[in-house]
Amino acid sequence: MLKKISNRVYYMPHVSETDRPTLGLVCGDDYSLIIDSGNSPAHAKDFLELVQSMDIAPAKFVVITHWHWDHIFGMKTMGLPTLSHEDTKKKLKYLKTLKWDDASLDERVETGEEIEFCRDMIKREMPTRDHLELKVPEFTFNGRIEMDLGGITCVVEHVGGVHAQDSCIVYIPDTKVMFLGDCIYQDFYSGDWSYDRDELAILLKKLKKYDADYYLTGHQNPKTYGELWRELDELSRIGEIVGDETSLDAAVAAFQAEQHKVPDEEQLEYIQNFVSGNLKKSGYNRA
Repeated sequence: MLKKISNRVYYMPHVSETDRPTLGLVCGDDYSLIIDSGNSPAHAKDFLELVQSMDIAPAKFVVITHWHWDHIFGMKTMGLPTLSHEDTKKKLKYLKTLKWDDASLDERVETGEEIEFCRDMIKREMPTRDHLELKVPEFTFNGRIEMDLGGITCVVEHVGGVHAQDSCIVYIPDTKVMFLGDCIYQDFYSGDWSYDRDELAILLKKLKKYDADYYLTGHQNPKTYGELWRELDELSRIGEIVGDETSLDAAVAAFQAEQHKVPDEEQLEYIQNFVSGNLKKSGYNRA
């Protein structure tokens, strides 16, 4: 059965082994809303079987948080009208033109269009992809939209971020639950994984304005307000310490001088992420 995070709000947990992201369900009096469609037809089918066993109003729409494969490959199987940001639709129109066999995936990794991690996870989740058919959302928005499900409302807002510029969140004010998709994660499609300090600050300001008690991300367990913002505040502090530094050694030295300790593994990763973001910026500026 789906796990319950709050009154009328359920989720299917992520599965790291094949990069299945968290999927959400919000149950209204009139109809229910699904958040993200899964990383394969099988993922979508597993979710729908659980939904159909519940005594709830029928699911009528799917909201897609962003264009990445693991959130959209189950859209056709869901068999429901789909809502996304307008940029997500543009991305999916392009993805529909691509081939997804092993050779095509390998070729896109060679050209840098795809990354090895996603290629490998696609092959692991779907050893063959003859059955895969992509779909383009029927409905799009730009900015913010509210959906009244009957007795409960969902707010869908485009928040962007370096992970995917089309990223959207789904906030349920009646239960103070927010589905973040992958918006707080790094940029991993353009070279080394990275954060941009300024873009992160803009994103966190957008998230902070909502009164949320619980957050669901795409690839982690649910977090309370305190748990999530302790992590994000730490991430922001590291970004401030790194500043505009483009040398990892210098950034680590700055961290040690500020914090009076050696960074742990996670902190070192974040330092590297911000350094990589600064290098991308400087490379762009020189071009």
